[in-house]
Amino acid sequence: MPGQGEADNQLEADLLAIAESDIYAVVASRYNEFITSELIDGVKKGLDSHGASDENVRLFRVPGAMEIPLAAKWLAQTGKYCAIICLGSVIRGATTHYEVVVEACSAGVAQVGLEFGVPTIFGILTTENIDQAIERSEITLGNKGNEFAETAIAMVNLKRSIYTG
Repeated sequence: MPGQGEADNQLEADLLAIAESDIYAVVASRYNEFITSELIDGVKKGLDSHGASDENVRLFRVPGAMEIPLAAKWLAQTGKYCAIICLGSVIRGATTHYEVVVEACSAGVAQVGLEFGVPTIFGILTTENIDQAIERSEITLGNKGNEFAETAIAMVNLKRSIYTG
């Protein structure tokens, strides 16, 4: 049975396929656009490689990382999306602004998932410098967007397995 682990009492997330009716929301920050645009491409390619079409993915843009949790909450409230993939890039600067943004954004994204029971994926890169952000977003070097897509698929399928027995 798909999703079944080796033991009869173990469920594992299935990455093999996306149900035709699954619609994935992607919330992406416009800030550090040169990074987030690559992450968006990585997510789309990751979802596509597991059977998603353009009709399975909806992109929503927000100004920055701080706005991601609220947009994710609005999307979760609609009940239309099987998962919400949150994308952004916060790069450490010379002030404590980095810590404030990262902490608030990560807590907000986690809260949306817990409150609404919708897999809400934290795909915000939190890096020490621009080079690290580029390294994690370039298609040729291992774009993290693909990992975020696979995490979303796995969580959607695990949830489905749990609720359908």
